[in-house]
Amino acid sequence: MARAANRLPAVYLEDLCFDAQQAAEKAIKALLMARGVEFPYVHDIGLLLTLLEDTGESVPETVREAERLNPYATTTRYPDMAQPVSQQEYEDAVRVADSVVRWAEARI
Repeated sequence: MARAANRLPAVYLEDLCFDAQQAAEKAIKALLMARGVEFPYVHDIGLLLTLLEDTGESVPETVREAERLNPYATTTRYPDMAQPVSQQEYEDAVRVADSVVRWAEARI
C-alpha cells in the first residue's frame, strides 16, 4: 500500500494503480490463508471476496468496491491497452485499496 500511496513526480499513475490493486488482492489472499481457505491464482478480487463470504465472513460494501480495481491488474501493465489513468481514478484506487488492507488486517 505504501508504494501506491506514495506519488512521486516521475511515476505513472497506471503503475500506482497496479500497486493499489495488488495491495488489495494480497490483503484478501492473506485473509483467505489465515482462514485456511484455498484459492485459485487469479487477479479477480470479486471471486476472492466471494470465497471469503462462503466461509461466513461478512464483506462490507466499501470492501466490495475493490472489484473495480481488477482492470489495474493487467491493463495498466501494458501500454495502449487502456486510457491513461486520471488523478481522480488514482485517488479512488488508493482509497479503496487502503480500505481493503485495513479491513483485512483487522481480521488477521
